[in-house]
Amino acid sequence: MSIVSNTLKRIKPSPTIAVTSKARELRAAGKDVIGLGAGEPDFDTPDNIKEAAIEAINKGDTKYTAVDGTPALKKAVQAKFKRENNLSYDLNQITVGTGGKQVLYNAFMATINKGDEVIIPAPYWVSYPDIILLAGGKPKIVKCEEKDNFKLTPSKLKKAISKKTKWIILNSPSNPTGSSYTKNEIKNLAEVLKKYKKIYILSDDIYEHITYDNFEFSTIAEIDELKGRTLTMNGVSKSYSMTGWRIGYAAGPVEIIKAISKIQSQSTSNPSSISQAAAVEALNGTQDFISERANSFKERRDFVVESLNNIKGISCLKPEGAFYVFPSCKNLLNKKTKLKSDNDFVQKLLERANVAVVQGSAFGLPGYFRISYATSMENLKKAMERIKNFCEEIN
Repeated sequence: MSIVSNTLKRIKPSPTIAVTSKARELRAAGKDVIGLGAGEPDFDTPDNIKEAAIEAINKGDTKYTAVDGTPALKKAVQAKFKRENNLSYDLNQITVGTGGKQVLYNAFMATINKGDEVIIPAPYWVSYPDIILLAGGKPKIVKCEEKDNFKLTPSKLKKAISKKTKWIILNSPSNPTGSSYTKNEIKNLAEVLKKYKKIYILSDDIYEHITYDNFEFSTIAEIDELKGRTLTMNGVSKSYSMTGWRIGYAAGPVEIIKAISKIQSQSTSNPSSISQAAAVEALNGTQDFISERANSFKERRDFVVESLNNIKGISCLKPEGAFYVFPSCKNLLNKKTKLKSDNDFVQKLLERANVAVVQGSAFGLPGYFRISYATSMENLKKAMERIKNFCEEIN
């Protein structure tokens, strides 16, 4: 009899981490692998943020803090929501966790009962369904089509709602597609949700500041009728290049925030005191570099999208945000190429072209693959050439 719990057997390891680890192993073995699987900016953490961490160490801010965040960081989060999203929260409506993933995990562990359904638009971030399964809930996957820019429509949302629906997850800009909901699109989804008073909304805004072409970011908590049942999650990992610092935060109903703190008190306890001090500076300090880095990402996005659309058998939409594209490889899955699935495509691309990407089926939508362009233009140029040559060889 296995020591591993039945609950754990229901979930799988993160596919994105698996791809990144495989690329790392191949490089260590001497292979010239270009990894386009990692979801983290290649820029360094800004100096003012690093200096704030060093100052905290020198001041001796190395002890336990309040379980769900220091007062200074909660105030910085409070100011951020007011300044950037026109959302007002009391400090007891704010929680800080060890990364955005922990905030999500805590929220669902604290609120889901066995059999509760959570609506997840696909393609989705790989961890959403497995977190729901761990919490004892049931992921209700709603496939969103390419013709709709991979976004959930009001009609599909309404059809997915049942008596068991407890949460819906909205992620904009999206991982893995980069697609982003306009203010009007969010308003239209809100009109459906207003009619279902017992459904809570998890808004994953982690890519808020990485948008292009004058896209105007909007979040669903800005709609007054839904703010009281929306948990808005964000963090410093993507916008501030602080993935390793592990700081995420959220604001929402007091009851949920208290429940999250209770879970956290019996798991990790407080996030790193040093990371919290750095996050205070990130949120309160200069924001100038954010737009500069977004411009660099835009240049890469434009290059990658154009390059992919010039490859026979590949097609790719131009996303509004994040640092991913989600191209289709459906036209390459046939008898001639001997590729049966996106998994085959990704595996052969790694084996024969030394380019690591993530299969679309990992995100709930087969026939596609995800590329992270959060790497140098030099790497991207090499990778696009290799992908082109690979596709020409198999065609």
